[in-house]
Amino acid sequence: MDTLAMMLVTLPVTYPLVVTICGFDPIWFGIQLVLLCEIGMITPPVGVNIFVLQGIAPEVSQGKIVRGILPFFLLLLASVILFTFFPQLVLFLPTYV
Repeated sequence: MDTLAMMLVTLPVTYPLVVTICGFDPIWFGIQLVLLCEIGMITPPVGVNIFVLQGIAPEVSQGKIVRGILPFFLLLLASVILFTFFPQLVLFLPTYV
């Protein structure tokens, strides 16, 4: 599913739950949502960006593309984990500016 469609389908349900009931910051939730959507776009089996890259360079195998995105996947995953445990990193600029 496309990122925009994914957000349009999930946000009407998840936003009120996460922000009003659970009390999380909307900026933090938006950052987490974008990072998680990006992880969904680059990971198999439905990683649309993998198929786009394979269409651009058909001579490169899908396995080689997946190995190439592995560092980016790990960085995105580390960011999600870091921002989950330390939301101050995301909220630093909006709080003090």
